[in-house]
Amino acid sequence: MRIVFSPAALTGAAMLALCAGSTPAFAYAGILGIFQPQPKVTQATSGARLVSFTPQVAPGTVLVSFADRKLYYVLPNARAISYPIGAPMAEARWQGVMHVTAKKVNPGWTPTPDMRRENPTLPAYVPGGHPRNPLGPRAMYLGDSLYRIHGTDAPWTVGHEVSHGCIRMYNRDVIDLYQRVPIGAKVVVTWQRFAQG
Repeated sequence: MRIVFSPAALTGAAMLALCAGSTPAFAYAGILGIFQPQPKVTQATSGARLVSFTPQVAPGTVLVSFADRKLYYVLPNARAISYPIGAPMAEARWQGVMHVTAKKVNPGWTPTPDMRRENPTLPAYVPGGHPRNPLGPRAMYLGDSLYRIHGTDAPWTVGHEVSHGCIRMYNRDVIDLYQRVPIGAKVVVTWQRFAQG
């Protein structure tokens, strides 16, 4: 497995902070209540669409295009399910090939010491299933990294460059994907564009 980090490799502390977000405003949006959700973007929002998909990728592959801000679950017969995602900010950009090594329902979230120094109002731990848990209701862990495909407590951030490397999805969409993707599934992460139209 080869993962490319750009512009520089992340430090251990940064790796631990991958899923929380970008700036304090986005990173802890749900916990702090800094941004209020837009009326049409709720926890029930879904962006899943069945699309034509011709790249030469085997069915069952998860292909993530940060440039498209889409995750594609590849189906047979030149089709895929397309889901909108929250992509990494510039300093957290990466690409590579990984595999799903673990899956968790209602994962708990522990902010790193750096996060708590930056924002002392953060709780020491947010239990799984809590409405303010930044990982949402499902998480799929990638390789031996701390990168995850996960839900969110801030659905209005999906579609933006907001994460420290994780792939953020609407909760309805991550639940749907979670049911489709087994442990061991191949995940290709790229900055190549695939969106049509």
